[in-house]
Amino acid sequence: MKLSICIPIYNFDVNALVSSLKNEIETKNLDAEILLLDDASDIEFQKINSKVKVDTFEILKQNIGRSAIRNSFLDLAKGDYLLFLDCDGKIISTNFISDYLEDINANHSDVIYGGRVVDSHIPERKYQLRWNYAQKRENLSLKKRRQKPYLGFQTNNFVIKKSVFKDFRFDEKLKNYGYEDLLFAMELKAAGVKIQHIDNPIFNNDIETNQVFTGKAAEAAESLALILKDVKTKDKVSDLKLTKAYKKVRDYRLQGIFNLSFYLLEPFLKTRLNMGNAHLRILDFYKLGVLSRAMSKN
Repeated sequence: MKLSICIPIYNFDVNALVSSLKNEIETKNLDAEILLLDDASDIEFQKINSKVKVDTFEILKQNIGRSAIRNSFLDLAKGDYLLFLDCDGKIISTNFISDYLEDINANHSDVIYGGRVVDSHIPERKYQLRWNYAQKRENLSLKKRRQKPYLGFQTNNFVIKKSVFKDFRFDEKLKNYGYEDLLFAMELKAAGVKIQHIDNPIFNNDIETNQVFTGKAAEAAESLALILKDVKTKDKVSDLKLTKAYKKVRDYRLQGIFNLSFYLLEPFLKTRLNMGNAHLRILDFYKLGVLSRAMSKN
C-alpha cells in the first residue's frame, strides 16, 4: 500500500518539512512518495524549493488557487492513499507518517484528519489575532473533533483514499482562502463518507500579522458568499454560525441598514483587529459585514 504525500506550495520554504518527511520514510523504509506543486510562487521561493530532492516537483505558470491545486495532485499521485499537508506545517512526531499508515491498515478509513497545533506561548502583539483564532477555533482536541467530525475537519493535514478523492474533488470556484475544507467535508457527509479523527497533529509553522489575517478573514467571507450564491452548494453550509447570522439579518430585512452600518464601522473594525488583542466576536462581526456586502452584489 503506497502513500503519496501531497504538498501544495505558495510563497513558503518547505525544506524543513520535506526533510522531516524524508527522514521518516528512509529510516523506516516506508512505501511513500513526496509530491510538490508550486502555485506560481514568487521567484525567490521557487529557487529555494527547487533544490529539494523529491519524487515530483512542478511549478505552475499561473496561480490556480487552493482548491484546484489540490485536485491537480490526483493525476500525479501513484499511491493508494494521498496525504495532504499545508506547506507551512512542521512535523512534530517521529512517527507521523507511520501513525497514519497504522490507522489505514487497521481501519481502512476513507478519510482521516490528524489535527493541528500552534505554539502555546503568546506571540508579539502584531501576530496575536491569528494565534488567538487558532487557539480558540482551530486547534480542537480530538474529543471535540470527534463530536462534530465534519465541522472539525481541515485540509492542513489529512489522508484520503485515492478512489474516494476521484469521486469528491475540491470546488474550484473557491480560489481564495476560506471554507473550501468545510464544503469538501459537507460533500463527504452528504454522500455518507465518514471522516476518521486521530491524534496526529502537525504544527502550524507560519506566523501571520494581524493585517494579513484580517485580509484572509475578508477573503473567507467572500468565499462563503460564493458558496451561498450557488444553489448546488448553499445548503451544505447552512449549519455554519456565520451563515445563520447572515440569514437572521436577511430574514428580518435588516440587510440594507446593516450594510450601511458596516460601511461606517469597517475602518474602526480593521483598526481594532489589527491591534491583535481584539475579541473574536469583533472578527465575527467583521466577517458578517463582508459576507452581507458580498451577498448584496449581483
